[in-house]
Parts: sequence; C-alpha cells; structure tokens
Amino acid sequence: MIRRILGTALLLACFSAWAQTYPNRPVRVVVAAATGGPDIVARVVAAQLQAQLGQPFVVENQAGANGIVGANILARAAPDGYTLLVYSSGFVINPAMHKSLPYDTEKDFTPVTNLVSNGGLFFAVANSVPAKTLREFIAYAKQPGTQLAYSSPGIGNTWHLAMEVFDSMTGIKMTHIPYKGGGPATAALASGEVQAMFASPAPLMPHFKSGRVRVLAYTAAKRHQAFPDVPTTTEAGLPEYRHDGGWFALFAPAGTPADIVDKLWREVRTAMQDPGVRDRLTKIGVEPVADSPADFKKFVQSELKAYAEQARLAGVQPE
Repeated sequence: MIRRILGTALLLACFSAWAQTYPNRPVRVVVAAATGGPDIVARVVAAQLQAQLGQPFVVENQAGANGIVGANILARAAPDGYTLLVYSSGFVINPAMHKSLPYDTEKDFTPVTNLVSNGGLFFAVANSVPAKTLREFIAYAKQPGTQLAYSSPGIGNTWHLAMEVFDSMTGIKMTHIPYKGGGPATAALASGEVQAMFASPAPLMPHFKSGRVRVLAYTAAKRHQAFPDVPTTTEAGLPEYRHDGGWFALFAPAGTPADIVDKLWREVRTAMQDPGVRDRLTKIGVEPVADSPADFKKFVQSELKAYAEQARLAGVQPE
C-alpha cells in the first residue's frame, strides 16, 4: 500500500515537472476542417501561443467527414500535450448524425477550452435566387418545380442541422450537398453551385462583402454588430426559428496530464486578452471565450444532449 502511494506521488511529481517545462518542442495543432472559421481561429491563436511559449504551434488541416478525420487523429495521439485539436461544434453534433464513430466522443478526448462563440448563423442565398427577403425565399422554394440545393461543411455539423431544422419548420425540402469545410461550402454558394446555406460569419463575410451572395437573415436574438442591416429571423418573419451559431474549441487526447491541460487553458486565456488577437477575432465575427477546462467539459456534455434533441425534433436519421 505504501509503495503504491509513493508510486502515485512520484508519478504526479513527474507530471508536474513535465508541465513546468511544457512545451519544449513543436506542438501539432490539428484543425478538423479545411479553410474557414476553425482554421482562421486556430491560426490566430496558435501564432499567439507560439509568441507566448517560445515553441512553434504548427497548424495542420485534416478535413473530412465533418471533422471526424481530424478528431480520430487526436483520439489516437499520445496524451502528452504535443498533439491538439481545434474542432467546431460539429464535435457534439456528430453522435446524433452518425450511427457509429471511430472514437468515443465522451471518453477519448480532454476538453481544454472553448476558444470562441459564433453567436448566430447567416442565412444566405446565391445571386441567382430571385428572393430578396426570407419570406420571399420560403414562398419561392415552395413553388411547384423549384429545386434547390444547399451546402455545408459536411454531414452532421451546425450548418447542416440548422438547415434540416429550417426545412422541417417551413415545409421546404432542399438537397444537401456536403463539402470538405466551411471555405469550400461558402465558395460553392458564391459560384452558384448551390442556392442557399446557413453559415458562420467568418467564411461567409468575404463573399457577402464582395456582393457574390445575399444574406437574408441572422439566427441570433439580436442583429450581428458587423452587419446591422441584416434582420434577425424573428424580424424577417420566422419568429419561431432561432439557431445557435456554434463554437470552435481546443481539445487534447484523453489522459493528458491535468497540469498541461491547465497550462494550455491559462495560455489561451492570456492570448485572448491580447488586443491584437481580440481585434482579429471580432473582425471575423466571433467572440473570444476561453472558459476553464471544468466549465468547458460541462458545456460539452450539455451540448451533446441539446443537439441530440434538435436532431430528433428535425426528424434527422443517423447515417
């Protein structure tokens, strides 16, 4: 018994010493997406962490299957703090959208911190769509013979679920075209490959500002501060529709020493207080969060339940 206690104490002391010197080599940051919101946020935060800690934080895009490819890489990585994951809220939606996953969402990951909140989502349409308001779009979509497609970053993400709920609520049925990331999905709308989508502000903003897409509504309770002319869904005539824009967060493998997780969170919190970082993030339409690992873990658990219920109410069948 005494040996076991001494062994545990020695192990904890080693972990504490390890955390004090962490990181002493480059850190791999896997982004479970192509270009788009998570990628932008990951690169802003990684650059600041590199400046604070003196080691490279190397961002690596691993898109595919709505982030499942990137998440699976982390689930199999050594729990030493040298492989991290930046993932969207698709992390908590996937269990409700897929019959099986190559990892256990609740057991194979350590939530570190929620980096940013997206607020709401924009409902945007291609310029080929004649509708200028949300009500006009709904009426247009219901016309006999109208066939519409919408894009998303893949099967089982915030944008996908938002449209499924929208279709169910309005009685519209659009064809889902999944892409490998928010950047490609918004580019598809701008080029006219699809006719509509729900999207986070960051990847959609360049297309909106350039006039290549039209934004008809915003799904939050209040208008987006950067685009005050875009009405909320309530103001646009669909008061019963409200959808959270999701979030982008930082995860480590299960079993990562608590001291390292705590150090990562504290460094992220410091990064989020940097005026330059905050300015870059708010300009792309996201709000810095940086909550504690304990608070973020509780948040993830509540989000798993909330999105499972949304999927059920929308009649989504796991694929």
